Amino acid sequence: MKDIVDKLIKIKKTISTMESCTGGALASSITDIEGASEILKFSAVTYSNEYKIKMGVDNKIISKYSVYSMEVAEEMSKNISNFSNSNYGIGITGKLNRIDPNNLYGEDNIVFISIYDRDNNTYTNDKIKVLDKTRHENKKLVINKVIEMLNSKL
Repeated sequence: MKDIVDKLIKIKKTISTMESCTGGALASSITDIEGASEILKFSAVTYSNEYKIKMGVDNKIISKYSVYSMEVAEEMSKNISNFSNSNYGIGITGKLNRIDPNNLYGEDNIVFISIYDRDNNTYTNDKIKVLDKTRHENKKLVINKVIEMLNSKL
């Protein structure tokens, strides 16, 4: 993550995150790096549908595709970027080894990641299959995937 923070500082770009299943782990990994305050504008943990919607995710998108979908990850990334006026927004949603009784649809053990580039109005999307490991280990897998995606983008 240090390389990502350093690159963002160098190019004078900012980032914000809206995380669900990772519970703020991405924002935490960013703030572990000295100088992160120069690039991290805002972070939201929107564990529930209610707060995804309050942060701008369209309820119709959740209803149509499920909260566990790339379409919702895109909504999260774009809305957090716009809300915070940051160059990049990252949206993360998915299931980490748990059936969600409030959202029975969507693939199990798949995490959807979207990076929205507000300057170019483009998305970089990917998904990762998490393993039957602890939630902590799975969060690390997701963070590493985000780092890989950001490295290829920056």
